[in-house]
Parts: sequence; structure tokens; C-alpha cells
Amino acid sequence: LRANGHKITYLQNITDIDDKIINRAKEEGLDWETISRKFEKIFLQNMQVFGIDSVDLYARATAYIPEIIKQVKTLIQKKHAYLIEGDGYYFDLATFAEYGKLSKRTTEQAEDAVSRIDASDKKRNRGDFALWKFSSAEEPGWKTELGFGRPGWHIEDTAISEHFFGPQYDIHGGALELQFPHHEAEIAQQECASGKKPFVKFWMHSGLLTIEGRKMSKSLKNFVSIADFIQTHPPEIFRMMVFMHHYRSPMDYSGQLVASAKKNLSDLGAFAIKLKM
Repeated sequence: LRANGHKITYLQNITDIDDKIINRAKEEGLDWETISRKFEKIFLQNMQVFGIDSVDLYARATAYIPEIIKQVKTLIQKKHAYLIEGDGYYFDLATFAEYGKLSKRTTEQAEDAVSRIDASDKKRNRGDFALWKFSSAEEPGWKTELGFGRPGWHIEDTAISEHFFGPQYDIHGGALELQFPHHEAEIAQQECASGKKPFVKFWMHSGLLTIEGRKMSKSLKNFVSIADFIQTHPPEIFRMMVFMHHYRSPMDYSGQLVASAKKNLSDLGAFAIKLKM
């Protein structure tokens, strides 16, 4: 798009507080911020190693707590959210009839991918999700008008994007597995808060990375980090592996794929030399 002369602002949010971060901090005996900043630094270094310089802005969720609170309050005022005492504020799916329009799934399926933060036996609907979750004194949280707590998983994205782009913008990306329920929740939140449709004009969902046909997992002992990869292969090889796939298609990592990427890169290099002769 930039090569064609379009002016693009590429914003990427960083989820720096969630269940996994809190649990990891407890396991390692550290505070959540230390853990969060550690992996943020690794991520940004990896982006630099691979030569990915297209992102203009990185936005940490915890830097936009006032914006998150503002959006939650708007949803409460418009009766799209409700309070569960001692738990937090939840989005009421019954107030948004179009939930599931992106993934073509229903509200009955919304519990399929609910995180621990959304789990409550007092919810009005099975798939209702947390907007603001109250924290105990031992857990990380922020003192706000809504009470001491932290953001739900979905609300940070729409609060941040509304801050920078307003209630509507052009392109939203993410992995295919985020289409439901994460992106559906974003649509519900923002369209209910602003009353404007569509929230986003174009959705781009990238295929997932597998290893020899299986999901990458430490428990399966098939986990390969970027640091591991670049110890034995130049970054250009990984870039070529990605270029060999349509962005929506899954990429199955294997020795054969690495070999094919090396050959393609070598062939392109040889062709470039011929052009200069």
C-alpha cells in the first residue's frame, strides 16, 4: 500500500497484562511488569532481526487505562454492560444481535474460547465477556471509577484503536484463531459504543504456524523459538518461508520447507546477479 503511494498508519497493540502474564509472574516469583517487559523486549528485538519496520506505533494496554474506562462507562450507560458484584463488568451479548457476523458463528458458541477472566456462573449469557475485572489486593490492578481492577481481554483493542483512529478505520489484522471470539467481541464493543457500522472495513486474518503438521507446543516438545531458528539460519530464510505462502494459508515448519526457502533465496540471488551483468 505504501509502495502505491497510500499514507498508512500501522498501529500494533501490546497486551502487557493478562491471565498468562500474571500466572507466569507468580511461577517465577516476579511482578507482572517485569515479566511483561521482558517478553516485549524479546518481541521487538525479533522484529528488528527480521527487518520488519512497517509498524509506526506500539501501544501498551496499560498505558491506556483511562481510555478503557471511558469505553466501558459508555457501554454501561448504553445498557450493553452490567455489573456482577465482587467480579466485574461484563458485556451483555443479548444486546447485540449481530454477534458472530464476521466468523458466522452464534452466541451459543461463544463459550468455546472463553478465557479464565470471563468465567463466572453469574453471567446473564454463556458467552458474555469481561470488560473490567475486579482484582484482589494481591493481584495487579488500577484504582478507577469502576473499582480496583484490570481490563478484560477484548476491551483494550477497541479503546486503543478509538483513541488513535476514532470509532471506524480501514484494516484490522490478526491471526485466524482471533477471529472468534476476540474480533467478534471487538466489533460488538465498538459498534455498540459508537452506534456506527462497520467498525472495520477490511479484516485480514493470517494462517497459523504448525510444525510437521502439529500445533507448536512445549508439551509436545516441538517448540522452536525465533532465537533458536536464527542460531542456525539467517533471518532471510524465515522471511522467504513466509513469502512462499499466501498470508491466509497455514505454514507448516519443517526441514524440507527450510531447504526449499534456501533454494528459492539462492535462485533469486543468482537471478539478481545475472541482471547486473
